[in-house]
Amino acid sequence: MNADPRAALATRCRRLFLRNYEVHINIGVHDFEKTGEQRVLFNVELYIPLDVSTPQADELDEVVDYDFIRSAIRDRVQRGHIHLQETLCDDMLRTMLAHPKVQAARVSTAKPDVYPDCEAVGCEVFGMK
Repeated sequence: MNADPRAALATRCRRLFLRNYEVHINIGVHDFEKTGEQRVLFNVELYIPLDVSTPQADELDEVVDYDFIRSAIRDRVQRGHIHLQETLCDDMLRTMLAHPKVQAARVSTAKPDVYPDCEAVGCEVFGMK
């Protein structure tokens, strides 16, 4: 059995996170989902090596700005209709890993209003450079 790679990253990386960032977007494969927006919650974790994320002068440019995560999500969802949460998560993971300081990332989405008998349906993906 393979160990969770996040455990190894925790010893040498700083973990940044964005929790339950709520957006209303046009997402889904069913006809009724193509005519209106749905509420989607994003959760993102970024693993940034300590040697490139430990501020020496207490300046923002020494770390990864949280606005990067929010802006990337906003930019992606503004591009138009998305059929699958899997596609959305994969796109966001690629964007997060493209940042030069990010070593690994976890991205999840959840649609909390799909079924009345559960909290949410969603997708999660994890990747490393």
